[in-house]
Amino acid sequence: MAVIRYAGRSFSVMEGESALEALLAADDEIPNHCRSGVCQSCVMQLVAGKIDPRAQKGLKDSWQAQGLFLACQCYPDQDLEIRLPAADRMRVGCLVTGHDKLSGGIVRLRLRPQSLFDYHPGQYVTLWRDSALGRNYSLASVPLLDGDELEFHIKRFSNGRLSSWLCDCVNIGDRIELQGPGGYCFYTGGDAGQDLLLAGTGTGLAPLYGILRDALQRGHTGQIHLYHGAVNADGLYLHEALQGLVATHQNLHYHPCALTKSPGRCNDIRVEDLDQLLRCERSGLQGWKVYLCGPDEFVKKQRRHCFLAGAGLKDIYADAFIDYSQSS
Repeated sequence: MAVIRYAGRSFSVMEGESALEALLAADDEIPNHCRSGVCQSCVMQLVAGKIDPRAQKGLKDSWQAQGLFLACQCYPDQDLEIRLPAADRMRVGCLVTGHDKLSGGIVRLRLRPQSLFDYHPGQYVTLWRDSALGRNYSLASVPLLDGDELEFHIKRFSNGRLSSWLCDCVNIGDRIELQGPGGYCFYTGGDAGQDLLLAGTGTGLAPLYGILRDALQRGHTGQIHLYHGAVNADGLYLHEALQGLVATHQNLHYHPCALTKSPGRCNDIRVEDLDQLLRCERSGLQGWKVYLCGPDEFVKKQRRHCFLAGAGLKDIYADAFIDYSQSS
């Protein structure tokens, strides 16, 4: 008989009984629906112990890497400690170590956590101004390349209370709290020869920049196509840095595009809507892994397009941004 530890309590699991059944029998309200592993509503996270791989069947590999599993398909044969994946994490104090302006009104913010902070490039954290005001921002840094510094790309919105503060008021040496990380949009390795499609608009480039550099430094050999769209060429704020990566990695292809022309900018910037460009150029995605980052509408449209173009649902990773530009 195995024992499950959850939310500070311990539960015995009878032979042939799933983790979900044991928790429900103990009157714990665990999200669930089909109880057959299809709806994935009963996803939980392993804290300690070992689960049968069958409990992770059908889950994205980035979910599996975080210890997520289906409680309805988990039949423990040893003691486990588990939690809901949405469980809150403690806030971490950080020192501001970098604050520089990029093009397009973007600020590159660098923070150094004051305690050990584990994350995957491309995940997001919540940055807090005070006890009440926090917003999610994606990580553009890579631990093996950037050490203990975390990098964020902040777009200033005139009505954005936190973005305005981060861009206009924060200075090197200040302290900020963060909470996280969260999200499953990150590189997991696996098939190093698998072709990758990364597409995002605006600061949707931030998580893609982390994912891209992570894949390259881990020796990914498949073709990598990065698409970045902006309103104008000035919004392609890492254009030169990405060109530098292309020059040193034969399998990397960078496709910048903008909605309007910008006099004096590079001729390699397409004047086209990113959504339309992807529909025209990426029609065969069987066997590809796809990463989509940006506004919710863009992500939804491209998720559907990529699926219809042949990418499997398990191979489509998305990080949709909430628009805080109208925040009071």
